[in-house]
Order: sequence, then C-alpha cells, then structure tokens
Amino acid sequence: MSDGQQSESPWDVIQPEGFAKAVGYVNGIVSHGGRHLSVAGQIDMGPDGKVVHPEDIAAQAAGAFANVAAVIRAAGGKPEHMVRMRVFVADVDDYKMHGKQIGAAYREHFGRWFPAMSLLQIAGFYDDGALIEVEAEVVIPD
Repeated sequence: MSDGQQSESPWDVIQPEGFAKAVGYVNGIVSHGGRHLSVAGQIDMGPDGKVVHPEDIAAQAAGAFANVAAVIRAAGGKPEHMVRMRVFVADVDDYKMHGKQIGAAYREHFGRWFPAMSLLQIAGFYDDGALIEVEAEVVIPD
C-alpha cells in the first residue's frame, strides 16, 4: 500500500520502481475479486436534467463527484472501492486554476482515496453548459 491509501481496501496499489511519487492518483491498482461497477460519465446534473452551475467548473466538479458517489453508494459500494476515474474537461487551464476547490470537492465525496486517474481535455460535451464530466470504475468486494 502506498502512502495515503486506506489499508482496509482489498487492493494492491502499484507504484513501479523509479516512478515519481503519485500525488492525487495512483499509477495502478490490482483488485482481488468482487463485483465490477462502471459509472457512466456524470456531470453537475440536477433532477431536471440540466447543468446546475453553468460556467463554474469547481461547482460543476462538486456536483459531478456527488453524482459519481451516489451511483457507487446505490450499488452498495464505498469511495475506496473505486479503482479508476476519468475526468474530462473543456479547458485544462480552467481546471488547474480551480484545482484547490476541485480537490476539496473531491475529498468531500471520496476522502483521501485516490484511484488510478486520467484528466483529458475534450472538444465538447453533449449537455449544454457542462465543463467537466467524471466516470469511474469500481470493484465492490464480495
């Protein structure tokens, strides 16, 4: 288990020799059985199907993280069961500029558990006003 990882999770965190220390993510995770949950891309969508906080990437990140966490809980999982997260953004510079607020929102919903993560800038989203979308892979222990 690498620094900062929760020891109760049935995963092996992979940190290859010679790699820089991973901060805010891990390089790899090996799970040991369980049920696999794929969480579809979640945005800051409210019950009306619309983006709740247009033009505010930090607030949208908080909403997207809340929605990912809700799907995980609905399947009987916990944040530490997440093994992979992909974050898609319209503007990487906007994401970096609001990194502290986005990090705080992440920790509010997932604590200090960091799965293997990717951040990708894309040309656009299906939903008007979306600035960030988050998907996750989860392995819920048997």
